[in-house]
Amino acid sequence: MKRVCLVCMGNICRSPMAEVVLRRTLAERGLDVEVDSAGTGGWHAGEPMDERALATLADHGYDGSSHRARQFDRAWFAERDLILVMDRDNLRALLRIAPPEADVRLLRSFDPAAPEGAEVPDPYYGGREGFVEVLRMVEAACEGVAKHLEDH
Repeated sequence: MKRVCLVCMGNICRSPMAEVVLRRTLAERGLDVEVDSAGTGGWHAGEPMDERALATLADHGYDGSSHRARQFDRAWFAERDLILVMDRDNLRALLRIAPPEADVRLLRSFDPAAPEGAEVPDPYYGGREGFVEVLRMVEAACEGVAKHLEDH
């Protein structure tokens, strides 16, 4: 079984939203892939998803209520087939500690409509509209991830 991990900074907004969306997208296509998420930092470890992220997901038919934040563990490189990060800062942080064989990429690189190097912006310090925009970006990219996993 393939394993995919989605990563952002604190694992309370972007990466858990992407985890929930990707898990459902893959299930709808009948793909047996294990999906989880983590943050490069551990500040929020054990906490639930940001309330605005949770509400945005719920408004669009997703359930993120079981999520609890955690920090990425270096040992996971060997246990995950694909690690998808939300932005270049977190990409750099993981690439500094990744073994050469690790497959670490920007999530939006799987969205054919996204420009080269596109990131999922952190909505934490903004309003609700930022979370809706993140969800749109994540949904588009997760369709591309699903297609990639079907083909490989």
